[in-house]
Amino acid sequence: MARDILKTLKAEHDALRDLFAELEETTDRGVKKRASLLEDIENALLPHAKWEEKVFYPAFKERADRDGLKTHAEALAEHHAVENSVIPEVHAADPGTPEFAGRTKVFGEFIDHHAKEEEKTMFRMAREMFSPEERARLDEEYEAWKQSDAASALVAAEKTKANVKGTVKSMARH
Repeated sequence: MARDILKTLKAEHDALRDLFAELEETTDRGVKKRASLLEDIENALLPHAKWEEKVFYPAFKERADRDGLKTHAEALAEHHAVENSVIPEVHAADPGTPEFAGRTKVFGEFIDHHAKEEEKTMFRMAREMFSPEERARLDEEYEAWKQSDAASALVAAEKTKANVKGTVKSMARH
């Protein structure tokens, strides 16, 4: 099968949906399982989201018409909401509580909504904007980037930021 960044991003969306479905099945007693699944979700989501923001979205924006620019703006706003509100709210909750279960359900719903919008709208537009060769090159670059020290450092920084914001939110409630 030929490489295609859109197929890779879609496969990652599907993997995230599976992780959220697994998380949804846990109980409040499954604290270690919940923490492990949240870690898996963040390890899958953060490189994906950061690469989209740094590489894919800017390339998309350069070639987009007005509808594409609106789609781009919406995608960035959704990333911003998840990064600055949803993830810190999850980190502010104890994994052994119904609050954690509710917040991770909302987190999963946000991700599913965002992924469906990307797949239905942005990816359809991108198939017309980028040749198969360009999509293959983007896929190769993404694969290399995910293995890089820069990607690892960025993911670590994002996790730290989410934990700090979650701690601040948690402290503000007490």
